[in-house]
Amino acid sequence: MALPYTHHYDLSFFALNLKKFGSSHLQPFCCLRCNSSVSSSPFTEKHSLQRYQRDQWVYNNNNQRRPSLSCDDEAASCSVPADSDSIRLNDIALQLPELRKLLQVLKHKRESCGGQVPKNGLGDVFLVGTGPGDPDLLTLKAVKVIQKADLLLYDRLVSNAVLDLVGPDARLLYVGKTAGYHSRTQEEIHELLLSFAEAGATVVRLQGGDPLVFGRGGEEMDFLQQQGIQVKVIPGITAASGISAELGIPLTHRGIANSVRFLTGHSRKGGTDPLFVAENAADPDSTLVVYMGLSTLPSLAQKLIHHGLPPDTPATAVERGTTPQQRMVFAKLKDLADKIKTAELVSPTLIIIGKVVALSPFWPQSLTEASRLVEV
Repeated sequence: MALPYTHHYDLSFFALNLKKFGSSHLQPFCCLRCNSSVSSSPFTEKHSLQRYQRDQWVYNNNNQRRPSLSCDDEAASCSVPADSDSIRLNDIALQLPELRKLLQVLKHKRESCGGQVPKNGLGDVFLVGTGPGDPDLLTLKAVKVIQKADLLLYDRLVSNAVLDLVGPDARLLYVGKTAGYHSRTQEEIHELLLSFAEAGATVVRLQGGDPLVFGRGGEEMDFLQQQGIQVKVIPGITAASGISAELGIPLTHRGIANSVRFLTGHSRKGGTDPLFVAENAADPDSTLVVYMGLSTLPSLAQKLIHHGLPPDTPATAVERGTTPQQRMVFAKLKDLADKIKTAELVSPTLIIIGKVVALSPFWPQSLTEASRLVEV
């Protein structure tokens, strides 16, 4: 269904924002760390030095100072004042002059390029999935589109290694979201995509994993198509597939798991207990993969056990999967939340629950357990 927005062109959301200023006998626990510097991140943290260096073009003509940064040279995340709406709005205000200038340049280029003008004078928008973090997991099609883009809007979970592939003449703009801080609202992202596509630009929307799996790709595609903008989706390896392969966990396995189910740990309206699907998800012959589920795992685990999933079901939590900073915790379902807390895993962390987890070579006594499962 179409989203109920009223659209005003020429970056109407800019004016809006400016007005606001003045399993059975399994081993219980295993924790593995690989290059586990918690302070470093393969992704773009909300106020990281890397973000401002990468997007510095959008601050070029501003005499105002960017948010102050206090960073360790080896850390990707920075110490900044507490998040607030004023910080976000101030950052957007600093970007407006350069964004407007780029829009004018693109419009002029469109009007002066003769026979090369796109149909209806409109550019294309590509929704590109970048996978779970490892740049080698990108599709060839994704790389080609990334390298020819005029403007790329990228999320937090697009890894720095992937962003290094962007062409030298392209412009990057961070539009990431974290809990408690959205650098852009979803409506603002929609308007950015629309405004630059109307200017004839090739716009790429980069999203971690696959844009149509627990992303906003479907909403963005629907919004743009209703405005007459052609949208092409380039799928990415979703975290469930990429991370399970990295750990040697088959999401389905004959005689052990005959289906796989993807769940989100987030509630659309927020809160700590959105997982009402647990009653239907507690199937011992299925594999559950939980995205964004760190905060709600204790509740989910209790509900799954209450609805019949054995408390000894093998489970794992993987932080920053497929990147050099990957960290893993393996435990029984009943113990997993406590083990995650002990290991101090942080977002992004993917959770996999099911008997297939015991087939991983990282599961304690995995060969013995795998043999037992296959025999059963």
